[in-house]
Amino acid sequence: MQLSSNVLIPANKPPRPLFFKPRFCSNPNSPESNSLQAETLKTLEWGSVCKQLSAFTSTSMGSAAALNARLPIGRTRRDSQRLLDQTSAARLVAEPLDFSGVHDLTEILGVATSGHLLTIRELCTVRHTLAAARELFDALKRVASASNHPQRYLPLLDILQNCNFQVGLERKIEFCIDCKLSIILDRASEDLEIIRSERKRNIEILDSLLKEVSSQIFQAGGIDRPLIVKRRSRMCVGIRASHRYLLPDGVVLNVSSSGATYFMEPKDAIDLNNLEVRLSSSEKAEESVILSMLASEIANSESDINHLLDKILKVDLAFARAAYAQWMNGVCPIFSLGNFEGRDSVEDDDDTLVTQEDDDLTVNIVGIRHPLLLESSLENISDNLTLRSGNAAEFGNGNGTMASKYTPQGISDFPVPVDFKIGHGTRVVVISGPNTGGKTASMKTLGLASLMSKAGMHLPAKKNPKLPWFDLILADIGDHQSLEQNLSTFSGHISRICKILEVASTQSLVLIDEIGGGTDPSEGVALSASILQYLKDRVNLAVVTTHYADLSSMKEKDTRFDNAAMEFSLETLQPTFRILWGCTGDSNALSIAQSIGFDRNIIDRAQKWVEKFKPEQQQERRGMLYQSLQEERNQLKAQAEKAASVHAEIMSVYNEIQGEAEDLDQREMELMAKETQQVQHELEHAKSQIETVIQKFEKQLRISGRDQLNYLIRESESAIASIVKAHTPADSFPINEADRALYTPQIGEQVHVKGLGGKLATVVESPGDDGTIMVQYGKVKVRVKKSNIIAIPSSRKNAVTSSSSTHQGRQSLRNGEYRDNVDNKTNDDISYGPVVRTSKNTVDLRGMRVEEASIQLEMAINASRPYSVLFVIHGMGTGAVKERALQILQNHPRVTNFEPESPMNYGSTIAYVK
Repeated sequence: MQLSSNVLIPANKPPRPLFFKPRFCSNPNSPESNSLQAETLKTLEWGSVCKQLSAFTSTSMGSAAALNARLPIGRTRRDSQRLLDQTSAARLVAEPLDFSGVHDLTEILGVATSGHLLTIRELCTVRHTLAAARELFDALKRVASASNHPQRYLPLLDILQNCNFQVGLERKIEFCIDCKLSIILDRASEDLEIIRSERKRNIEILDSLLKEVSSQIFQAGGIDRPLIVKRRSRMCVGIRASHRYLLPDGVVLNVSSSGATYFMEPKDAIDLNNLEVRLSSSEKAEESVILSMLASEIANSESDINHLLDKILKVDLAFARAAYAQWMNGVCPIFSLGNFEGRDSVEDDDDTLVTQEDDDLTVNIVGIRHPLLLESSLENISDNLTLRSGNAAEFGNGNGTMASKYTPQGISDFPVPVDFKIGHGTRVVVISGPNTGGKTASMKTLGLASLMSKAGMHLPAKKNPKLPWFDLILADIGDHQSLEQNLSTFSGHISRICKILEVASTQSLVLIDEIGGGTDPSEGVALSASILQYLKDRVNLAVVTTHYADLSSMKEKDTRFDNAAMEFSLETLQPTFRILWGCTGDSNALSIAQSIGFDRNIIDRAQKWVEKFKPEQQQERRGMLYQSLQEERNQLKAQAEKAASVHAEIMSVYNEIQGEAEDLDQREMELMAKETQQVQHELEHAKSQIETVIQKFEKQLRISGRDQLNYLIRESESAIASIVKAHTPADSFPINEADRALYTPQIGEQVHVKGLGGKLATVVESPGDDGTIMVQYGKVKVRVKKSNIIAIPSSRKNAVTSSSSTHQGRQSLRNGEYRDNVDNKTNDDISYGPVVRTSKNTVDLRGMRVEEASIQLEMAINASRPYSVLFVIHGMGTGAVKERALQILQNHPRVTNFEPESPMNYGSTIAYVK
């Protein structure tokens, strides 16, 4: 892998060719092109963006690449798309990945390849890096296998898929070296093991001898305490100078500074020390052999290790781009087809297909903000991150680990978001408007967005930003005056444009600020128009800013030109920093000068000169037209907002009505099932009672005489008739056509409506002269013909009322009082709305104790709206909760009436709240 100044290029794979042949294309890798690209990166402050991203890297290699602006930039559209896919995949990884064991091995590999020995620490660094790389790949595979969509992680897995992790080298280093103790193990070689074994045995003998001699010297008063030390790499004992005679054949190795103590080697220890010196030298020599062997192994694997490190760098940068995108709330851009590309589907590679455009915009970016200006509105990076060695808590554990999940606290209104809307076929965009209006900043934002997309970064925009892939991004922004090169402002400006024209291709983006400025206006306009005419046939897109009104008129003659203007508020005399596409803008120089505080006399004189240069009627007409367009734009915006609000309200009501309708259908099915079950139960009970009567009759028949036979038959028939009567429902007579013609519904009455599928509706208005009646079903009021209304049979209509009256009568008799407002008061003059149960007007007391149910019911009644209906669900248990609920409803001052449970509402009481 070769790391160039801007692009990461696979060493074994050349760049892919362009998938169309342009009419004009200079070499993008020529020295002139590289020089212009470097200047463009500096102009667009690419290095500052890379510095922002460096805070999110997890390795020293990634941090260095970002700080030096050496981030990978795709040389082809496919390369850039691959980088974007890697960024998107990294944003999906929720678990932190550990990069702490990855180190930059550049210097270590250089030492190894030069033939020098590596230290134990350097070898352990190599081993830790190889192990960390392998564990990183295993962690990515675990994340992918645990996902429901493992293919989303393929862009990351493909980076490390075919890498040689040098497992053999890692294990060889582990076998030879203990990295915790930083020592070479005995098992590293057979010779080393033998040498160390002999040395250990020799040291034990030498140590035993010296201890015995030292003890004898101490007992003879030759030293204050036994003393064994090492001098000149030889073991010896300490002895007073006055007692030197105790070691007659000993060798003096050293003397203390006072001269009172000699350090002597006993005669018997000379041979042992000589052996120790030889064994120690042999051990060091053997260790050097082992270190040399490991260094040689690393040198032989240099290319594979460098390749692996490049891949790890790619993974680190992918996660850094993902974290950077999360930090600025970025979205993934989409590459659109350029102006020189066909609108039909174009195959990019074997398995990559560029789909046909779904709209007429080649650049469609909504609400993008300049990332460098955006930093001030987000939380400061330094407050949230520990650079490189340990990212923010949201990104890791302080050891260089990083997670891709991080949500910014919020984005303020600064900087002002900018929209870019450039149609397909547009080659040149002319942006006009006032100074300090944001023209240059907007143009830089577009250039930086193109660069970030090529580098696989997500953009701080809304929705799905779309823009073409540009092979070159060339910019002429700022003052290129140079005293050393004898260039004036205009000369530097034109010299830069000349170089741009030489290297630009049909896939290039050209950005020119204040084109034709710094010279005579008439000549500047002529030269600028000629340059733009030249660019329209030779670049993918050119965006220029100008104060020349004549350049904005080129759109009228050629559809490949388009205009844009920076919005300026005439009320506040301040720019709004927003782009109005398809419009032309005034410079508003006099308005800006006045707002800054220029002398009024100077402004007045300048205004008179303007009136001399421009016809008054034309100026007034343009001003009125601009103001009219602004007012119309504001009106349309207000209408759109109002329409959106009304639509949202309508959808809310629709969803609520739909939910209530579904709830009514469900309740109807439940009631039918419950009634069917009850009828079956009563039928079985009736059969059981009849069977009991028959058995009793047969038993009495056997023991009775003939004179009692008629009596027994009559008694049995009477018992069976009473059972049948008890289980026979009351007759209901259908309403015939004559009665229906005379029938007039009353307000508040519930009726059946044919148009609603036989559903119950409530009459809310008296019949009109046109024979129609207003009814309400749920929250929907509709006027229907009187002939489509069917009255509820009297037996069903009075079922609820009769049961309510009976229950109220029993309650009153039990309590010794009657409530007139329950039994006698009519509510014809009060509308409580439709009696439809929803979640908002229902209180469920099932499963509660009596005290808890009382509190909940009191709260529900107090929280009810005036003149509303409250459904109290108390169930059909022991009856304690039901009895308490009815007592509260009977005595509560806001409850005007209530209907106990009925076949339509088992286990529920309906209360009318005033």
